[in-house]
Amino acid sequence: MQKSLKTFLASMMLIASAFCGAVNAQSTTTAPLKNAVATPDNAVMLTIFLKHDQSRPLAELKAQLAKQGFYKAFPPAGVEIVSWNIMMGIGQVVTVRFPASRLAEVNLALENTAWGSYRTEFYPTYDFKAIALAEQTKAQQTQTAQ
Repeated sequence: MQKSLKTFLASMMLIASAFCGAVNAQSTTTAPLKNAVATPDNAVMLTIFLKHDQSRPLAELKAQLAKQGFYKAFPPAGVEIVSWNIMMGIGQVVTVRFPASRLAEVNLALENTAWGSYRTEFYPTYDFKAIALAEQTKAQQTQTAQ
């Protein structure tokens, strides 16, 4: 009897501690703000490959995108378009900048409206231009100094 009581109490303590931990963990998470603004300390850039289905005519793909509301939903309001290019043979390549907290919102906008017309690939991106130009200048100065 005493052994089963100890087992029961130990089980109840384990369940209670797990419940309290779950409640505590839930209270510390916050929902992303749809109006969050990208700042240098919270911004991420994401390059998205929108690979078109080459087995279907362009008019059909455009009609599906319109039906699914692609251009109404993507990018979500407040998400900055850094570049949007056509890559022949691939499709469209879009780079956007937004607060990291809005990643799920950007993903859902694509899942809900682009799939079917496009296969998507995502790549975290950062701006390397200033670094590359500085390295280039440094290399050229070293070359002329020799």
